Amino acid sequence: MRRTLGVNTWVWTSPLDDASLLAIAERARGIGYELLELPVETPGDWSPGLAAERLAALGMGARVVGAMGEGRDLLDERFCAATQAYLRHCVDVAIAVGSPTVAGPFTARTGRVWRMDAAERAAAIAAWREAIRPVAAYAAERGVTLAIEPLNRYETSLLNTVGQALDALDPLLGDGAPGGAGLGLALDAYHLNIEERSPAAAIRAAGDHLAVVQVCGNDRGPAGPDHTDWGALFDALDDVGYAGPLTLESFTGDNDTIATAASIWRPLAASQDALARITYDFLTDHQLQRSGRP
Repeated sequence: MRRTLGVNTWVWTSPLDDASLLAIAERARGIGYELLELPVETPGDWSPGLAAERLAALGMGARVVGAMGEGRDLLDERFCAATQAYLRHCVDVAIAVGSPTVAGPFTARTGRVWRMDAAERAAAIAAWREAIRPVAAYAAERGVTLAIEPLNRYETSLLNTVGQALDALDPLLGDGAPGGAGLGLALDAYHLNIEERSPAAAIRAAGDHLAVVQVCGNDRGPAGPDHTDWGALFDALDDVGYAGPLTLESFTGDNDTIATAASIWRPLAASQDALARITYDFLTDHQLQRSGRP
């Protein structure tokens, strides 16, 4: 199947505002992307209504992602209530821009790592389930899927693999339809490359709980000229019936905060436009070849 291709605005800027959103939307559409992935870093940075209007005019869709920065942590009682409120806000933004999903590592603050024995891990998972439960219910009532993203071991201690995420979510997932509202998984090729012995097997394990797929090269650079086995990943996506978009998530090194958070210490391509264009061209050609079209 041909999946829609999208790109995250983090490729070019952070934080996003109305002016940069409009400029990036036109730039991405000019490359060929049909969807823009919109981060909600701080509520109010950009206008969902304006974004929806402009993207519609360009013939583009939208997907919403959240950011678990400083002060956001469902495992820290000091920040839990505010983090829940933030995630509900992200759901409201998703409704405003027409995004069926809100994706992100909605556990602890990204970059907070700590050791746990088995009992401590079980307690942390139980506490996290109770913290995410009301937010998932809020999303489900509004027809939005909260897609939980496992991160690599250098960015979190809680959920690193698909197996861990499925175990943690199991009591909450229920028997919802594929891509249904409530809870699902967001998988990122970068984290899969680090944590999974077989990224393709991990995708198959996610099955119909797979709600969001983000892509990039194994080094966070362009997809295509890297060592990822894209054929195997696409086979796995086909096997689980994932028909959603593929969105490029990479980052600019021009912003001190995001460069430090994502460990962007060197250029990942000749330019950010080149990073986006190489990925678009590769994924477009790869999908055409798989369909048997020249």
